[in-house]
Amino acid sequence: MLVDLHHRAGGPFTFRLVLQPLMASFIAFRAARRDAQELRPPYVWALVWRGRSDLLREGWRDIARVFLLAIIVDVVYELVFEHWFYPLETVTVAVTVAIAPYLIIRSLANFALRSGKL
Repeated sequence: MLVDLHHRAGGPFTFRLVLQPLMASFIAFRAARRDAQELRPPYVWALVWRGRSDLLREGWRDIARVFLLAIIVDVVYELVFEHWFYPLETVTVAVTVAIAPYLIIRSLANFALRSGKL
């Protein structure tokens, strides 16, 4: 599994490993700006410590398209270049390129906007 994931970084469709995190970061920054205007705490902090399902739904609504696009592009990559479908690898790539950047950027940008750093 790790070998297959490693080959994706330098192989075909590499653009998605840059483009999809950028899209997720842009969406996260917009959400963080909205959070900062409403004086909400950083997103991950609120999810972990307050466990609010409404925040989880809001985050999913923001990032669902990028996540689904990451899954589709990875499935196409696997079928074309590896001639097989590896679901665990697909989910790993989709979480890495879509959800992780969204969570990190939304929380850090909110913190920076509220403290006046941005």
